[in-house]
Amino acid sequence: MSFFSKIFSRDNPNAKMQSLYNAIVSEGRQLGWYEEGQVPDSLDGRFDMIAAIFSLVLIRLEKDDERGQDMAWLTEIFIKDMDGQLRQIGIGDMIVGKHVGRMMGALGGRVGAYREALEQGADLREAIVRNIFRGNKPHDAALDILASRLTAYHAALQNYPTDAIIAGELPASGTTA
Repeated sequence: MSFFSKIFSRDNPNAKMQSLYNAIVSEGRQLGWYEEGQVPDSLDGRFDMIAAIFSLVLIRLEKDDERGQDMAWLTEIFIKDMDGQLRQIGIGDMIVGKHVGRMMGALGGRVGAYREALEQGADLREAIVRNIFRGNKPHDAALDILASRLTAYHAALQNYPTDAIIAGELPASGTTA
């Protein structure tokens, strides 16, 4: 592809990441997270679960030095989707940016919390209570299920080929559709 065709191309460079984003959202919407794991089936609960899966995928992709641009494109898709979702529920133009900014801050915090818990030995259950249940601890059984499944999902991602992940092929979480 020539220099000028790259500059004037109508192709969206982050479009190759759309399949991965769709797979992340699909995983975050699996019923098992909400039924067995007692994640609140609300706008906030769905955001929190999708952000958890998104975080685990980003943590995995960080390990591949050549995937920085792909991670940026994936994050752009996330931002665009969150912006659209906020507008769809009636958030006005004047404050959408503030909400999206807070969501991005929340995502960054979750990536750090899950990385510390899953790779550096911090308490995953505490991170789950803070980031998925927003401080309202669920029953211990539900918390155990979430911690176990997120740990297993993180481990499965570590063994998945990067190219498969980029193509939107994520490991099965063991939750029901």
